[in-house]
Amino acid sequence: MLTSYHCHSRWSDGEGEIADFVRQAREIGLVEVGLSDHYVLTPDHSLKTWAMPLDALDEYVASVQAAAEESAPDLVVRLGVEADYFPETAGELKHLLAGYAFDYVIGSVHIVDGFPIDGSPQDWAPLTQAERDDVIRTYWVRVKEMAQTGVFDFAGHLDLTKKFGFRPSVDISGEISSALDAVAQSDMAIELNTSGWHATAGEEYPSPLILRGCFDRGIPVLITADAHTPANLTRDFERAGALLGEIGYRETCSFNSRMRTVHSF
Repeated sequence: MLTSYHCHSRWSDGEGEIADFVRQAREIGLVEVGLSDHYVLTPDHSLKTWAMPLDALDEYVASVQAAAEESAPDLVVRLGVEADYFPETAGELKHLLAGYAFDYVIGSVHIVDGFPIDGSPQDWAPLTQAERDDVIRTYWVRVKEMAQTGVFDFAGHLDLTKKFGFRPSVDISGEISSALDAVAQSDMAIELNTSGWHATAGEEYPSPLILRGCFDRGIPVLITADAHTPANLTRDFERAGALLGEIGYRETCSFNSRMRTVHSF
């Protein structure tokens, strides 16, 4: 069941139209492809340049649904969205997303108390190590809170704080464990996101240690590429599958109308 669900078109910060992703998915033999452009409902409702406009959901959904109709039955196009978690807007986001027929909602934390996690290494460089530790610790607290909302179907790129090579100098295993417990208790899945292999961190999201923690808790997994261009739809999928097999996973999952199905691999 070859799928690629974490994909960004020109609706947010990707390169290529929805039709370009659909065309590439068909050419490489995907069974399903999903669009999941960024929707970021910040506490002050400010527009992020890497996300779709806040009033664009109707048009975005209609565009993906039109692509799905045109591609049936030989290719399934899933309607997804990557929505950011903020404590202040989680309730509003839940109400807003409920009005659309999404197949899945990716829950991500890109911003922690105003700090951009994956914006640029220059955002991290001025921080003291203690300040970096605090950001990373708070990130995992936000992941826990995100899972507890019940708004999201799977967690996006866990461990994102390592993207530019900045690691904690203190033990945050307790915060990570609590976050993974919340993911398991909320019946969310997680993704093995291959884009981390191409960042400064040089490691998939999340790390093998965290993936093992997910496996031990029975948290389902799916492989994604976080593709911002059609050419990367299945980048490093074979490597990711091998890693999951080493950890013990024998199943991945797909989504349809917010319902999860597992598939052996």
